[in-house]
Amino acid sequence: MIQSRAVVGTAHASRYLQQLAKHWSHKFETEFDAASARIALPLGEARLAADPAALTIDLSVDDPATLPDFHAVIVRHIERFAFRETLRFDWT
Repeated sequence: MIQSRAVVGTAHASRYLQQLAKHWSHKFETEFDAASARIALPLGEARLAADPAALTIDLSVDDPATLPDFHAVIVRHIERFAFRETLRFDWT
């Protein structure tokens, strides 16, 4: 299993986490509350954690070739919710 993490500075982490989980809850297996989420997507699993200063995103994939696509899907959706601010995603 390959893992990747981004810690995204934002005061709205909980809001974005919940919006993303709710958005995908009708299509994919999700579990979430105001501080954490787990979303099982075809590309892999996303786990998110919100605190007052940041949104931490942990992605897990079986196939390393899918990781760039998974990054792009997550970033695209969160940026859509966060259209009022510019977020920085540094994946490690």
